[in-house]
Parts: sequence; C-alpha cells; structure tokens
Amino acid sequence: LERQLLMQNQMRERQTAMQIAWTREFLKYFGTFFGLAAVGLTAGAIKKKNPGVLLPIVPLSFIFAYQYDMGYGTLLQRIKGEAENILDTQSTLLQLPKGPLTYEDLEKIRRSQSKFFIEK
Repeated sequence: LERQLLMQNQMRERQTAMQIAWTREFLKYFGTFFGLAAVGLTAGAIKKKNPGVLLPIVPLSFIFAYQYDMGYGTLLQRIKGEAENILDTQSTLLQLPKGPLTYEDLEKIRRSQSKFFIEK
C-alpha cells in the first residue's frame, strides 16, 4: 500500500510539473502574440486617432496575467491553500450525491446493465 501511495504521489507531481511546463511554454507564444498585438493595436489607435481600437488589449492582458501567474507566480500556492481551506472548513461540499458508492450499488448497476443476467 505504501508503494502504491508513493507511486500515486510521484505521478501527481509529474503531472503537475507537466502542467507548469506547458503553461510556461504557452506563455512564451502568447506573450509574443500579446506584445505584437499591443504594438499593432497601439499603432492602429494612433493612426486612426481612435482609442477604441485598444479595447482588445484589456481581455488579452487578463489572459496574459493569469498565464504568467500560473507559470511563474504564486497561483498554484494560492490554489493549494484554498483547497486546504475547503478540506478543513467546508468538507460538506465534497460529499457525493447519494453518498459514497458501495459494492452493493455497483452490483445493482452491473445486474441492470447485464443482458445475460437471470435473476433467481
């Protein structure tokens, strides 16, 4: 059991590391796009003398800030802290509808789905 727990923890850590690495890689491409879009929209706003052209920068900046916080900031630490808070103080939110699944429930489902099962 201890080996299984260690293996599951290693898999979780590797998946989290992959998620962070993916976010950092995405941030490189999105940061480049954001920079080019900001320069292009600023030039367009100056050329057309219309500040409304800059409006798309607002949502793009929120996406950029979120990705940066996820890849290099403290977002994961804040998420972990909030998850620990939920586990400690709001555990009723984590309960499954109709309670935990039991062996008897699984057997009833299996019997109802079996085409060849004959009830005695």
